[in-house]
Amino acid sequence: MTATRTETVMAEIRGRVARRALAPGEKLPSIRRLARDMRLSPSTVVEAYDRLAAEGLIRSRPGSGFYVTGAVPPVALADVEPRLDRAIDPFWVSRQSLDAGPEMLRPGCGWLPPAWMPEAAIRRAMRALAKADGAQLTDYGATRGSLALRRLLVRQLAAEGIEAGADQVLLTASGTQAIDLICRFLLNPGDAVLVDDPCYFNFQALLRAHKAQIVGVPYTPTGPDPARFAEALATHRPRLYITNAALHNPTGATLSPQVAHRLLTAAAAHDLTIVEDEIFADLEPEPSPRLAALDGLSRVIRIGSFSKTLSASIRCGYIATRPDWIEGLVDLQVATSFGGPSPIAAELVFRTLSDGSYRKHLAELRTRLARRRREALGQLDGLGIRPWTLPRGGFHLWCRLPGGRDAAEVARAALRERVVLAPGDVFSVTRSATDLMRFNVAQMDAQVLRVLARALG
Repeated sequence: MTATRTETVMAEIRGRVARRALAPGEKLPSIRRLARDMRLSPSTVVEAYDRLAAEGLIRSRPGSGFYVTGAVPPVALADVEPRLDRAIDPFWVSRQSLDAGPEMLRPGCGWLPPAWMPEAAIRRAMRALAKADGAQLTDYGATRGSLALRRLLVRQLAAEGIEAGADQVLLTASGTQAIDLICRFLLNPGDAVLVDDPCYFNFQALLRAHKAQIVGVPYTPTGPDPARFAEALATHRPRLYITNAALHNPTGATLSPQVAHRLLTAAAAHDLTIVEDEIFADLEPEPSPRLAALDGLSRVIRIGSFSKTLSASIRCGYIATRPDWIEGLVDLQVATSFGGPSPIAAELVFRTLSDGSYRKHLAELRTRLARRRREALGQLDGLGIRPWTLPRGGFHLWCRLPGGRDAAEVARAALRERVVLAPGDVFSVTRSATDLMRFNVAQMDAQVLRVLARALG
C-alpha cells in the first residue's frame, strides 16, 4: 500500500535517527525547512512531528522546536529470531505463528493469508463506521453486545433449524473467550473435560489454565469413536465435551449423522454438556450434521467467531445457549471484561457480514481452497506425505510423514529456515501423533516445499 505523505515524513525522520544522522538530543529540521526540502505542506510535517512525539521518538520544546528524545534501543535478537529452544507443546504453534515476522512462512498456522480476506468490504465498513454516532466510537457497549449482530446470528441459526431468540446469544471478544467464559461458568478445578484426540491445541492450553482433567477420545474420519466416547463418559464422568463442528481441526474430518446421534444419546444419559465450535462452518461446500441443530441448544452450546473468513484482527465471537445460562455468562463477562466485545469490532463485523459482497467472497473462498487442496495434496504426495483423510472443505490437511519421521524434529529443522510447521503431538492429548502434521494449504508455496524436502532429508 502506498504510504501517505505524513507517513513518508515519519519514515524519513525514523531513518535519520536509526542511522544516527540525527543523534539523541539533536534538534530536528524546522517545520518550514523540512516542508520545503520534501516539497510538502507545513501542515503535513506538523502532523508527522506530532505523531513521532506521541511515539516518544521526538519531543517538543515550546518556542525552540523538536528534538530527538534519546538513544535508540538496540534490536534484541529475541525480537527477530524464532524460538528454537521452546518446548513443542500446545503453545508451540501459536507462539511461533503469532510472533513470526513478515519474512517467515507459516504453513502451520490456522488462518488464511491477508490477501484471501474481504479487505474491500472491511474498508467500506470502516468508512461507514467513521461517520457513526460518536458514542459508538468512544463508549462502552451493551453487556450482551450489538443487538443488530445478534439478530443476524439468530437468522443464521434459524437457517439451520435452531429456534433461538437474540436473548440467547451473547457476543464475546473472541471464540477463545467464549470457551473461557463457559469454562468459568460450568467447571471447577479438577473436573474432567473430553476433547478429541487429536484436537485444536488451544483447547488443551485453555483447559490446563482452568486446571481441568483433560481426557482424549480417539477421533476417526466420521467423528469421535462412539465406543471410546461412551467408555470415557462412564469412567471419568466429564462435565464438558469440546469439539469442532463442520470441518474438524486438525483432521478436516466431518461428523457423520450416525455418530452425531450416538454422541447426543450418550450425553443425555450422562448429563454431559457439549460445546460445539462452529468456526470453520462457512468453509464447508454443503452443511454437515450439527449437534446444536439436532439438540436444539438443550445440552449443546454453540460458539463461533469470524476470524477464519472475515478478519482475525477484528476480534469478535459469540455464544448461543439455553436462556437460563445466558445471565450467568453475561455476569462473568462483565466481571472479567466489563462488558462485551468492542462495539467498534461488533459493528464492523455486522456491516461486513451484511455487505452484499460477503456471500460472493465465501463462494470464491471455497472454490479457491478446493483448488489449493488438490494442488497441495499432489505436492505433498511428491514428498511421500499422505493425507489421513480427504477433507470436504477448509484449508487444513492432516497428513502422515514418510518412514515414521518425527514431526517435531522436522518442525524444528524447518524453523531454522524460517518456516513454521505444526507437528502432530501438539494436537494430541496422548501424544500419539508423532509422525503426523497439519498443513495449511493457503499458506504453502514452492519455498515451503523446498524447506520441507530438506527437513525430511
